[in-house]
Amino acid sequence: MKFSVWKMFGAAIALGAAATMASAQGGPPGGMPVAGSLEVGVIEMQMQEIPRIVTAPGRAVAFQNVEVRPRVGGVVEEILYTPGQLLEVGDPLFRIDDSSYLATVATARANLATAEANFPVKQAAYDRAEQLAGRGYTEAEVEVARASLAEAKAALDANKAALEYAETELSWATLTSPIDGRADVSTVSVGDLVTAGQTDALTSIVTSDPIYVDMMEASARILSFRKGISEGTLTQNDVLEATLTLENGDVFRGTGKLVTPGNNVSTSTGTVTIRFTFDNPDHIILPGMFVRGEIVLGTMQAYLVPQRAATRGNSGKLTAYVIGEDGKAEQVTLEDDGTYQNAWIVREGLSEGDQLIVDGLLSLSAGQAVTPVAVTINEDGVALDADTTAVEE
Repeated sequence: MKFSVWKMFGAAIALGAAATMASAQGGPPGGMPVAGSLEVGVIEMQMQEIPRIVTAPGRAVAFQNVEVRPRVGGVVEEILYTPGQLLEVGDPLFRIDDSSYLATVATARANLATAEANFPVKQAAYDRAEQLAGRGYTEAEVEVARASLAEAKAALDANKAALEYAETELSWATLTSPIDGRADVSTVSVGDLVTAGQTDALTSIVTSDPIYVDMMEASARILSFRKGISEGTLTQNDVLEATLTLENGDVFRGTGKLVTPGNNVSTSTGTVTIRFTFDNPDHIILPGMFVRGEIVLGTMQAYLVPQRAATRGNSGKLTAYVIGEDGKAEQVTLEDDGTYQNAWIVREGLSEGDQLIVDGLLSLSAGQAVTPVAVTINEDGVALDADTTAVEE
C-alpha cells in the first residue's frame, strides 16, 4: 500500500515537470502534445481489367419431368419398378390386366383372315367379268364386280388397321418409361382400377442430369448491361457461363451454359428469367432447389475499391477518402457498378494514381492532415503493411 502511494506521488511530480518544460518551450497550455498529422494506410489506385460478374438468385428445374398416366383402362396387376431407381427409355413400370385386349386382338386377326380370304375371290370375279365384257357379261355386271372388289379391298384395309390398333392397345397395357430419369413413388397399388387418360398420374419420372437452373435478374440491370456494351465500357464474353453456390454454401463443381436469355419481364417482380444448363452426374442439384448463381458477363476497365474503404450514405452514393495535393484527407463521391470479390467496382470518382485511404478511417475527417503508409489488402479485407508483406513473401 505504501509502495502504491509513493508511486502515484512520483508520477504526479513527473507530469508537473513535463508541463513546466512544455510551457517554457512555448507549448500549449496544460502540457497537451502538439497536434500532428494522422497516420493512415493507403493503396494506389490503378485502372485494371475486371470481370463483370452478376450474382442472381436461381432455382433448379428438371431437364425433363413426365407424369405417367394410363392410355387404357383396367386393373393394375403388377408394379414393375422400384421407386427412386434410375430408368431408361422403355423400362417397364406397370402392367394392367390385358385379358380384354388379348381378346380384341384375336377378334381383329380373325376378321383380317376373313377379309384376306375374300379379297382373292372378288379379284378373280372382277378379272373374269372384265375379260368377258360384251361376251356374256354386260357392262352393269362388270361394274358390280368392280364394286365388290373395291369393298373387299376396303374391308381388308380396315381389318388390318383394326388389328394394328388392337395390338397397340395391348402394348399400352404395359406402361413403360418415356424418358431416362428417376422414378417417384407409385400412387396406385396392385388391384387398383385405372382408366384411360385419368387425371391422377400413376407416378412421375424426372431427368436431373443435365439440369436447368433459372436465374432471375432485374430488367433495369439488364438495360444497364446492354448500355455498357453499346457504349464500349463492357466487353461481352462470346459464351456466357455461370457458377453456382448451393444452399449449404458449397460451390457446385462445374459451369453452366446459357440456354436462353429470357424474352419476357415478370409483371409482378420486374425480373427476367435466364436459363442455364448444368451437368449433374451425381444428382447433387435436385429440381426445386434454391441456389445462388454468378454469371460472368464480360470484362470492364475500372478501379477496385476495398469495401472497408467506402461507405454508402443516405443518398445511396459511395464516399471515400483520398489524399489531396495539400497532403490532407479529401472526401470523394464514387459511382459504383457492383462488386468483385471484396471490393467495389468504381468507374467514376477516382483518377489514376490516387492514394485511397483504407486504414485509420475511424477518426478521419475531411481536411485533416495525414501521413500515408503504403498497405495491402488481403483476401479477408484486412489491411497489412506493404513492407512487412514483402518481407514475409
